[in-house]
Amino acid sequence: MARISFSYLCPASWYFTVPTVSPFLRQRVAFLGVFFISCLLLLMLIMDFRHWGASLPRDRLYERYLARVGELEATDTEDPNLNYGLVIDCGSSGSRIFVYFWPRHNGNPHDLLDIKQMRDRNSQPVVKKIKPGISAMADTPEHASDYLRPLLSFAAAHVPVKKHKETPLYILCTAGMRLLPERKQLAILADLVKDLPLEFDFLFSQSQAEVISGKQEGVYAWIGINFVLGRFDHEDESDADSSQESTTGRRRTVGILDMGGASLQIAYEVPTSTSALPPKQEEAAKILLAEFNLGCDVQHTEHVYRVYVTTFLGFGGNFARQRYEDLVLNETLNKNRLLGEKTGLSPDNPFLDPCLPVGLTDVVERNSQVLHIRGKGDWATCGMMLSPLLARSNTSQASLNGIYQSPIDFNNSEFYGFSEFFYCTEDVLRIGGRYHGPTFAKAAQDYCGMAWSVLTQRFKNGLFSSHADEHRLKYQCFKSAWMYQVLHEGFHFPYDYPNLRTAQLVYDREVQWTLGAILYKTRFLPLRDLRQEGVRQAHGNWFRLSFVYNHYLFFACILVVLLAIILYLLRLRRIHHRQTRASASLDLLWIEEVVPIIGVQVAP
Repeated sequence: MARISFSYLCPASWYFTVPTVSPFLRQRVAFLGVFFISCLLLLMLIMDFRHWGASLPRDRLYERYLARVGELEATDTEDPNLNYGLVIDCGSSGSRIFVYFWPRHNGNPHDLLDIKQMRDRNSQPVVKKIKPGISAMADTPEHASDYLRPLLSFAAAHVPVKKHKETPLYILCTAGMRLLPERKQLAILADLVKDLPLEFDFLFSQSQAEVISGKQEGVYAWIGINFVLGRFDHEDESDADSSQESTTGRRRTVGILDMGGASLQIAYEVPTSTSALPPKQEEAAKILLAEFNLGCDVQHTEHVYRVYVTTFLGFGGNFARQRYEDLVLNETLNKNRLLGEKTGLSPDNPFLDPCLPVGLTDVVERNSQVLHIRGKGDWATCGMMLSPLLARSNTSQASLNGIYQSPIDFNNSEFYGFSEFFYCTEDVLRIGGRYHGPTFAKAAQDYCGMAWSVLTQRFKNGLFSSHADEHRLKYQCFKSAWMYQVLHEGFHFPYDYPNLRTAQLVYDREVQWTLGAILYKTRFLPLRDLRQEGVRQAHGNWFRLSFVYNHYLFFACILVVLLAIILYLLRLRRIHHRQTRASASLDLLWIEEVVPIIGVQVAP
C-alpha cells in the first residue's frame, strides 16, 4: 500500500504517516488542521496580549518625570526620527538663536508636538547670543544677513546636515525693531529673505521673518509656560502640578505676570463668553483678546484658547523708578518755589525718600536740575507715593493706565510671576516660590527699615542670594513696593491670593517665549505624521482592525469553527464504523463462497 510520509525535525510524537487509501485520511488531515489552527491562534493571542500590555495606561506623573529628566540630557543627533526647528529672538539689546527638536508625533490628534530645547554633548542648552540688536542695522540693511550669520552657522553645526532642508527657521523681531520706521523694518527683513537661503539650507520663506507685536510676544510666553507645565494635556486624571481642572473638562491653564526693566506684561485665559460691556470697553476687549487654535486640525476645538494679554510700557521696575524720581523732583522743586524752601538742594538738607533704605544717600539729575536724597525706609509711605504712577481710572474693570482688564476668577485661577516678581521675593528676601501677600509685605517693610550700613555688611557676609548685587540692595525697597502696588492695586489681586508662584526656572530650565512661538508655528506639522500612520494601519493592520480588535466576536468565531470540526470528526467516525462493519460482512461472504470451491476435486 502506497504511503505519504511527513517528517519534521521534531519529537517522535510529531511524526505522521498518512495512508493514501486509508479511511482515516480525512480524519488525520482534520487533526492536522486543528493542530495548525491552534498554533496560529496561540501565536495571535500572545501578540494580542503584548499589544494590550503596551497600550495599558502608564503612570502619567512617572512619564512626565522621565521626560523632564530626558530634557536635561544630551540630544541624540543620530536618531533619524528627530526633527529640528530654529527660532531667532531679535531683541533690542541683542539676538539669540534657540535650537529645538521633537520626535515623531505620537499619533493622537489631540496631543501637541513634544518640543524640547536641544542640548549639546555637555548637556548644555544649544543657544547663542550676539550683540547689539538687529535694529542697529537700520541704516545698513544690506548687512542684516551678515549680522545673523554667526547664529546660523552655530545652529548648522549642531543640527545634522541631512536634516537641514526640513528644519524650519523663524526670525522673530521684538521691541527694538518695533521702534524703527516701517520702511527700515521691511528693508532689514528683505535682506534676510534674499541672502540667507543662498548660504544655508534651512526651511525658510518670507513669512518666517517678521516683526511681532507685544500681544504676540505675550501669547507666545503664555503658550510656553503652559506647555512646560503640561496644562495642554487633556486627560481625566490630575497630578501634583494641577490639582484642579476647569469646568470644561480640560486642565486649568495658568496666567503669567512678567515685569522687566522697561515693561510689564500680563496674560491669562478668559471664558469664551463674557458679559455685555459698554461699546468702548467691548472694542478695547476685542483688541486685548487673542483667540487661537493650537491643534493640528481646525475642526477640533480641544485646543482653542482665548487669552487676555496686555503689555504696559514704562511699568517695568527700572522705568518706574525713573518716573518716580521725575515725580519727586518736580514736586519738591515746585514746593520749594511756593514755600521758599531749599529741600534737596544740598547734601545737608536732602529730600527724605521713603523708598530707599535708611541712611542711603543718592543724587537725582535731570538736565541741569539736581536733587539730593537720603533714604527714610518707610515702606508704607512709599506705596502711597507710588499710587499715582499706576494711572488708574475710576472704572471697575480698568487696571494700570486705565486699560480695560478682563475679569479674573480669583477662586479658580493660578498665576506665575517672572523676572522682577521673582527677584523682589527671592534675591534678598529669600521667600521666592509660593507668594503670600502679608508675609511679603512684612519682609519688605523690615528690609526697608534697616540701616544701609547693616545691609551692606550682610551683603559682604553672603547672606543674600548669589544673584543679588549692590544695585538690587539699593532699589529693593522701591521695587518691592512697586511690585506690591502693581499686583494688588493695579491688577486687583486679593491681598491673600494663594495661587501665585514667583519663579525664574520651571523644572530647572528657563522658559522663553520662543518655545511658545515654535509650538504655534509648527502646530500643523502633526497632520503629516497622522496621515502616514493612517496609511500604515490601513495596509499593515487590516486583520487586527477587522477581527482581533473585536475580541468577543473573534473568540465566538473560533468556538463555532472548533464545534464544526468536532461534529465533522464525529460524523467521520460513525461513517468509518459503518464501513468497517460492511467490509467485515463482505469478507465473511467471500470466504464462505470460496472455501467450498477450493475443496472440490476435479476429475481427470
